[in-house]
Amino acid sequence: MMNATPRLDNARTLVLTGASRGIGHATVKKFSAGGWRVITVSRQPFSVLCPWPGGEKNHVQIDLADPDDVGRGIEEIRDRLGGGRLDALVNNAAISPKDETGGRFGAIDTPFDLWRQVFNVNFFAPVALARGLMKELSEARGCVVNVTSIAGSRVHPFAGSAYATSKAALAALTREMAHDFGPRGIRVNAIAPGEIDTSILSPGTEKIVEEQIPMRRLGTPDEVADVIHFLCEKGASYVSGAEIQINGGQHV
Repeated sequence: MMNATPRLDNARTLVLTGASRGIGHATVKKFSAGGWRVITVSRQPFSVLCPWPGGEKNHVQIDLADPDDVGRGIEEIRDRLGGGRLDALVNNAAISPKDETGGRFGAIDTPFDLWRQVFNVNFFAPVALARGLMKELSEARGCVVNVTSIAGSRVHPFAGSAYATSKAALAALTREMAHDFGPRGIRVNAIAPGEIDTSILSPGTEKIVEEQIPMRRLGTPDEVADVIHFLCEKGASYVSGAEIQINGGQHV
């Protein structure tokens, strides 16, 4: 067993997957600035490029594609909580594999082992983490935020079939979780980002901005982090089972 990190009585705690870049990185900074303790989860060790308070001691290395390692990681997270409560779980980590040319994998050419890998990370890990940490979430009357995608509701030129269907499934799972976790005092919501200005944008995104987004610009990771933060705060205390679109009107 690892030594639990001490928790201040007035500090709220967030467990966040996929914290190392983009939306995840902005989310850590947003919550840290608000006085939250953030436990980050990633397949990689903690990086010195992630300069937030207590980063290394609050990092748990888990391969979300490996169900056995997810089970081990849940126990490690619970140990880090030191028997304390958990105020929020944000399932942000996701993978969207591309083919050899950098193009999207469609329903016909996606290898079945890739389907399994994508669904393990994007769909099964979120529900496994929520179920495994349910006691701690319930004690805090906490919340879960699942990060879905605009690709879960329409065919996207860059997102592959496995990614898109995993995000559509995660949106449906959010409703089911809101129903099942609600009696335990746990709210469950989702956010569905559209084209966000991160390092993983695909060539051709400019055309989507010009032709499909009424606001005619990309979103920023900070704007997404703001919505996640809202869903975890008192202002959203009666919001559950929702999927909030963050895409500048692209979904219309």
